[in-house]
Amino acid sequence: MTCPDEPGRLINWLLCSLCVVRARKLWSSRRPRTRRNLLLGTACAIYLGFLVSQVGRASLQHGQVAAKGPQHSRDAAEASLAEIPLDGTLAPPESQGNGTTLQPNVVYITLRSKRSKPANIRGTVKPKRRKKYVVASAVPAQEALAGPSLQPEPARAADAEMPGYAQGGYLANLGERPWRRVRGVQLPKVQESNIRIYSERAPSWLSKDDIRRMRLLADGAVAGFQHDFSGRGALLLVLEGGASGAAPRCGPSPCGLLKQPLDMSEVFAFHLDRILGLNRTLPSVSRKSEFIQDGRPCPIILWDPSLSPASNDTHSSVKLTWGAYQQLLKQKCWQNGRAPKPEWGCTEVHHHEWSKVALFDFLLQIYNRLDPNCCGFRPRKEDACVKNGLRPKCDNQNSAALAHIIQRKQDPRHLVFIDNKGFFDRSEDNLNFKLLEGIKEFPESAVSVLKSQHLRQKLLQSLFLDKIYWESQGGRQGIEKLIDVVERRAKILITYINAHGAKVLPMNE
Repeated sequence: MTCPDEPGRLINWLLCSLCVVRARKLWSSRRPRTRRNLLLGTACAIYLGFLVSQVGRASLQHGQVAAKGPQHSRDAAEASLAEIPLDGTLAPPESQGNGTTLQPNVVYITLRSKRSKPANIRGTVKPKRRKKYVVASAVPAQEALAGPSLQPEPARAADAEMPGYAQGGYLANLGERPWRRVRGVQLPKVQESNIRIYSERAPSWLSKDDIRRMRLLADGAVAGFQHDFSGRGALLLVLEGGASGAAPRCGPSPCGLLKQPLDMSEVFAFHLDRILGLNRTLPSVSRKSEFIQDGRPCPIILWDPSLSPASNDTHSSVKLTWGAYQQLLKQKCWQNGRAPKPEWGCTEVHHHEWSKVALFDFLLQIYNRLDPNCCGFRPRKEDACVKNGLRPKCDNQNSAALAHIIQRKQDPRHLVFIDNKGFFDRSEDNLNFKLLEGIKEFPESAVSVLKSQHLRQKLLQSLFLDKIYWESQGGRQGIEKLIDVVERRAKILITYINAHGAKVLPMNE
């Protein structure tokens, strides 16, 4: 590394060399000794003066640089920091007059200086800190109330189990959240709905009518009750909402069919039907009814007066035996809009409806519709087919009558799935594959959901809406066990479809 005074040393060395050479020449010349001494002394004096001037100049420059260094570094740091905008991006380098460019190679970080405390002026009093309360109103248009206010209740433990879209969401209808009293003031509580929606909208597979009917079944006041028209001893709850002045009976007023606590799988069946895109079941929710002695939650299903009346023996509007059912499956009645021939033995039901009911019943192992005699699996003593003595009729399967085949009066082409009691305790080596016999096509919408690996997430989101059902099944942990069973059956069904070469078709006619 070259020192700042290196050029001066070089010049001194050259002058010194010239002086020595000149002195030797003068010494060896024939000129008088006095003149030689005078010239030698003059040269030495000039050289010494030059040395003194060089040393003084170097000392002066070194002192100026030392004094200017800290201030120059600080100014450079501030200039570089000023070139960095607030959004964190670096500005392009600025060009100086001499053609050089300042490159901001170093990012300077400045620490926030400590804030000096204000002077403690004698005689001043610090104001007391007061807690601010947010004023809440049950009516959105009502102005803020004066005095103590209300605060929402803290989150419940069940809300921590919110799946999917419900996590981090917010209650769509703020008027439904109860409020607790703060400092001795209380507003009237608004009853919280048992159908909870913590998002802007319900899941896409549930329509607005589904949500409205679910709220009616779960929260509607009971105006009366009457017995089921089918003669099965079930109870119909007459809900408020009919014409004013009309007697509380089904028809003018909406009704719900109240079933036993053991039929809670009907609620699961309703949500599964909507997620698969079948849309063949009636809305069903769980409700704690005062008509049940032990007060356990029960399923309540919307009563639909448009359904064709069922006979007391088979509870079915379409009378079919197993043999006739297999024959009409081969004819593909009403498919592609073609009218069936009389000799085909077709009913008014569209061919695709049997594919939907077979898929739906297999996932839930519902046997009382297509296999009421329990011919396709090993039943238990508690099953209805064993209690009613129907098991021996499997020796003549073709004569076995189907049950619960229900249509609407104004829409005979499509079926309505009722009595959807499923069984989740059926082992995989005892599944009823007889339900799939004769089925060569399956609905594309349902199969795509089963293959998409989103069935669990959708079921969690949908079943969470029904608060009473969610809690009655043990919360999320209990719901997950039910979904595990359906997911394993879905994999078995997909394997069955691939192994038998069944077609997957759009069935949205």
